[in-house]
Amino acid sequence: MTPLSRTRRWAALATLCLTVSLIVIDGTVLHLAIPSLTEALRPSSTQVLWIADIYGFVLGGLLITAGNAGDRFGRKRVLLIGVAVFGLASLATAYAPTPELLIVARGVLGVAGATIMPSTLSIIRNIFTDPRERTTAIGLWSSVTTAGAAAGPLLGGLLLDHFWWGSVFLINVPVMVVVLLVAAVTLPESRNPDAGPMDMPSVLLSVVGVIGLIYAVKEAAHAGPGQTTVVVAAVVGLCALAAFWRRQTRLAHPLIDVRLFRRRAFSGAVGGDMVAVFALVGTLFFLSLHMQFVLGWTPLRAGLAQLPAIAASTVAALVAGRLAMVWSRAAVISLGLGLSAAGLAVLVTLPVESGYPVVLGSLVLIGIGAGLSFTVTADTVIATVPKERAGSASAIAETAYELGAALGIALLGSLLGGLYRRTLQLPDGLPEQAAEATRDSIGAALQAAAELPVHLSRQVFAAAAEAFVHAVQITSLIGGALVAVVAVLALFTLRGLPSVVDEHPLDPSATVTRQGADR
Repeated sequence: MTPLSRTRRWAALATLCLTVSLIVIDGTVLHLAIPSLTEALRPSSTQVLWIADIYGFVLGGLLITAGNAGDRFGRKRVLLIGVAVFGLASLATAYAPTPELLIVARGVLGVAGATIMPSTLSIIRNIFTDPRERTTAIGLWSSVTTAGAAAGPLLGGLLLDHFWWGSVFLINVPVMVVVLLVAAVTLPESRNPDAGPMDMPSVLLSVVGVIGLIYAVKEAAHAGPGQTTVVVAAVVGLCALAAFWRRQTRLAHPLIDVRLFRRRAFSGAVGGDMVAVFALVGTLFFLSLHMQFVLGWTPLRAGLAQLPAIAASTVAALVAGRLAMVWSRAAVISLGLGLSAAGLAVLVTLPVESGYPVVLGSLVLIGIGAGLSFTVTADTVIATVPKERAGSASAIAETAYELGAALGIALLGSLLGGLYRRTLQLPDGLPEQAAEATRDSIGAALQAAAELPVHLSRQVFAAAAEAFVHAVQITSLIGGALVAVVAVLALFTLRGLPSVVDEHPLDPSATVTRQGADR
């Protein structure tokens, strides 16, 4: 690829940031729309989980394939196709008349998103060849990514305060049209000249493996690990991934160079990325429900309440690269994960009434932690491969991101629901139909309470709110402990990594700068 001028490089980065912001926003904007969507379409509790999860599941399952397609057929071409399909799928999602069609439309959005996400990061790897400039560019890209995850609820709140639930998807259409036109002019084309043919058995194994494993985790958290569907999905997913791994070691042109996972820099960064987004997206999901269902806030007010997370993550992402040069990559990644764990731990003190000061503290800590972790892990992943394989490496990083987001909603959300049902104390004299609805979820409980006599309605709301807040406290404690363990592991397993990677470190001719590295 012909080197670009400084002006065009940064113009291209702005276009890529706008594109990826919509993909990330689409993953979280649905959170605030769930109550109004539930009222309009009347989905079951299982369908609500699928509506929330299917986008991340499909996107995560196809990222590896899409990243390799960009390396082979052209990253710009694949990105433009994804942008066009994403706009059309957004239109279909906005006007879906039934829960089933909404789930299908969200799945198509996931397919389109899978073609966009790895293309953005791999194009950045190819147009920013100076390592310090690249780190700055990734810091901006990462700040947009983390800010987009937090901005989704705000955008959703603004739209839902004035329009119907489908507006949160319809807004994508005009923006994607603009992106399509601008990207066609500003983005350069790049591809791997020696990519080789696409191995279709590997494609099938990667898709089956990733989706099967995520489905097993989701169902295990929701219905219990002993369910037949959980066991079958887990076995199929693990076997497919094992076969995929084995096949990659024997191919001349694999979808993924699995030898990369032997490097602490690569495997540690991928793991850190997944855990950081697990904490961020999972927390935003159940805090959105808390602010609307327990505190009774409008979607707009709930979205505005999450603004501190946007500001914190943006600032942290912009300074993460400089901190890594002064301290070390391991220290910054570990610090980010530690702050995320602390943010979750704060929610253990969440009260039933009010509680926004506690929520604010949690959002700021998790926002800073996510901003630090995302920037350094993303830069580490793409710096460990040559530019020709940037799409494949970016796909792995984005797969970790999407898996973390999906698992954050599925695992923490399902754990939250299970704890809610276990701790719920129903008032006496409650009709069976209302009791069944109240046990299903707090959203269903509020709908059932609205049809009851005033005195019984207040008792149902109080019981549901208390059970939900208690579930948030326990879920946060478990999630925070998990993230804290990973933060400690990251500090020790990533020690000694170079602060600045000048070229692909697997290349014998590569050079590294150890400014600020651990001794």
